[in-house]
Amino acid sequence: MAVTAQHAPAVRISSPTGRWILLTTVLGSSMAMLDSTVVNVALPRIGRDLDANLAALQWTVNAYMVTLAGLILLGGSLGDRYGRRRIFVLGVVWFATASLLCGLAPNAGILVAARALQGIGGALLTPGSLALIQASFHPDDRGRAVGLWSGFGGIGAAVGPFLGGWLVAGPGWRWVFLLNVPLALVCAPIAVRHVPESSGGTAHGRFDVLGAALGALSLALVTYALIEARNGTLAVALTAVAGVLAAVAFVYVEKHRRDPMMPPDIFASRQFTAVNLVTLCVYAAFGGFFFLTALQLQVVAGYSPLEAGTALLPTTALMLLFSARSGALADRIGPRLPLTAGPLLCAVAMLLMLRVGKGADYLTDVLPALLVMGAGMVTLVAPLTATVLASVDTSRAGLASGINNAAARAAGLIAVAALPLLAGMGPEAYRSADAFDAAFRRAMPICAAVLVVGAVLAFTTVRRLAPGCRRPECRTHGSVTTPPLETGRGGAAASGTGPAS
Repeated sequence: MAVTAQHAPAVRISSPTGRWILLTTVLGSSMAMLDSTVVNVALPRIGRDLDANLAALQWTVNAYMVTLAGLILLGGSLGDRYGRRRIFVLGVVWFATASLLCGLAPNAGILVAARALQGIGGALLTPGSLALIQASFHPDDRGRAVGLWSGFGGIGAAVGPFLGGWLVAGPGWRWVFLLNVPLALVCAPIAVRHVPESSGGTAHGRFDVLGAALGALSLALVTYALIEARNGTLAVALTAVAGVLAAVAFVYVEKHRRDPMMPPDIFASRQFTAVNLVTLCVYAAFGGFFFLTALQLQVVAGYSPLEAGTALLPTTALMLLFSARSGALADRIGPRLPLTAGPLLCAVAMLLMLRVGKGADYLTDVLPALLVMGAGMVTLVAPLTATVLASVDTSRAGLASGINNAAARAAGLIAVAALPLLAGMGPEAYRSADAFDAAFRRAMPICAAVLVVGAVLAFTTVRRLAPGCRRPECRTHGSVTTPPLETGRGGAAASGTGPAS
C-alpha cells in the first residue's frame, strides 16, 4: 500500500526511493517534451503517407496544443485533490494510449483526434511530474532534485529532434508516437510501486471544469477559423465569431466563479500582465519558427528528416548549457535588459533564416541563424520566468507559472494556425519547394516583427525585481516551445485556485 507523503518522512535524494521518484518523473515529463519537439520533423512524411494537405499538418500540431494549453491548469488542480501520483499515472497511461492511436492512425482525421486526446494526457502528467518532486523530497534536497529533473528533461528536449529525425528516416514516422508506449510501460509501474502518494490535503470546493472547457473551446474555434480562413466561407466566419464569444464567456465565468481556474485578479499586477504579453509575442514567434523551419529544411533545402532534426540541436543545446547562467546574470542586472535584448537577438535569427534556401549549406547558412536564435532564447527565458514569479504573491507562484506556461502554448498554436495564412501558403504549398520557399521568406520577417514588439513591450513595462522575491527553482531549461513550470511552496504545479484552499 502506498504511503501518503503528508504522513511519511521526507524523501532524501540519495535514498532508493528518491532515485525512483527522479527516474519516474523524468520519464513522464520526457514523454511530453519529446513529443513537442519531434513531431515537427515528421510532418512532411506524415503529409505524404496520409495524403494530407497543409491544414491537416497544422492540426497535427495544434490539436495537441489546444487541449494541453486549455487543460494544464485544471490538471494541476486534479493532482492536488485526488493525489498527485494517481493523476500523474493516469496522465502517463492516457498519453501512451493516445500515442498508440496516433501511431496506428489510418488517416489524417483520426491522427488529429488522437493528438487532441494526447494533449489531455499531457495536461495531466506535465504539472504532475514537478509536483511529485516538490511534495516528496526533503527541503534540503528539493533544489537539487528539481535541478536534476529539469536538466535531464532538457537533455530529452535536445535529443528530441535528432531522435525524431532518426525514427522518421528509419522505422517510420509512426514510431515517433509509438515510442511513448514502452516508456509508459516502464514509468507507470515504477510510479505505482515506488513513488509515495501526496495531495493538497485541504483542497475542497468545485473544479472549474466549465472554465477549462470554454478556454479549450475558444482556442479550438479560433484555430479552426485561422486555418480555414483561406476558404472564406460563411462557416469559417461563424466559427471565428463563436470562438470570440467563447473567449468572452470564459472571461465572464472566471470573473464570477467562486473558485476560478484563472482568477482575473492575478492580472491586477501590471508586471504580471506585461510579462505575459511579452510571453505571447516571443512564443508566438518561436512556435511559427520551429513549425516552418522543420519543413523548410526538408521541403526546400533538401535535408533528410535525420539531417533536419540534427540541424536544430544547437538551439536546445545552448539553452541547456547556459540557461542557469543567464538566470544568475538577470538576478544581478535585472530582467529588463535581457527581456529586451533576447527577443531582438531572436528577431535577427529569423532574418538570418532568409539565407536558408535550395541547397543551403549547414555551416554557413543554417548554423549561424540557429546559434543566434539559441543565444536569444538563453538570454530571455530564465529572466522571463523569474519576472513572472516575482510579480505575484509567493502563495500564487504555481498559478502564475501555470498561466504563463499556458499562455506560451496558446501563442504557439495560434501562430501555427495564423502564420501560413499571413504568409500566403496554399493548402499544397509544402509539396512544392518553390511555393514553400516563397511563403517562408514572407513568414520570417513577420516572426521577427512580432519579436520586436515583444522587445519594445519588455523595455517599456518590465521593472527591476524586488529584493527577496520568489526566484525560479528550475535553473536549467531546454524546452524551446514553453517557459519552465514552477510550483508553489506547497507543491502544487500549475494549479489554479480550482479546488479552493
